[in-house]
Amino acid sequence: MPSIFNKDKLEMKLVEPELTEFSWKKSSKLNAIVQSNDYVFDIKAIGPGKFSYPYHCHYNSEEIFVILKGKITLRTPEGFQEISEGEFAFFEKGPCGAHQLYNHTDEICTYLDIRSKKDLDVCEYPDSNKINIMSESNMILTNGKAVDYFYKEDDVYNKWVRLGFEFNNKY
Repeated sequence: MPSIFNKDKLEMKLVEPELTEFSWKKSSKLNAIVQSNDYVFDIKAIGPGKFSYPYHCHYNSEEIFVILKGKITLRTPEGFQEISEGEFAFFEKGPCGAHQLYNHTDEICTYLDIRSKKDLDVCEYPDSNKINIMSESNMILTNGKAVDYFYKEDDVYNKWVRLGFEFNNKY
């Protein structure tokens, strides 16, 4: 039987880490509706002036973002580009699939995040020199020591500026 859902009827949970540059909402029950053996589904919303997760790549999962509403700036190894409603981005495994989002607009950007489900995935965070071993419990390491998820992610604006991105100074 097909799983049918409406993004506007899903309950969204606000995620506000200690670092105020990062903030998003995510669907809290979508994976209960779409019971897939092979994929993880999330609807996410990023408000104006906020970043998604830290810049990262997956070594054992592929990921797709489908922009459902609004537009957002995507950072990849090739640089920055705007993606808009109706467009999607595919991220392959490994460093060439690294990605991060920043909402450069005055409107909330909502997108569908689809990731292949694996029992074990490894994420690399090049900006902060971390590795996340993702299984039933996550283990985040740098230089062999366990660290917090947002360890060394507090300078995200300056990282983007050093890479050539120009912020509009609204936020």
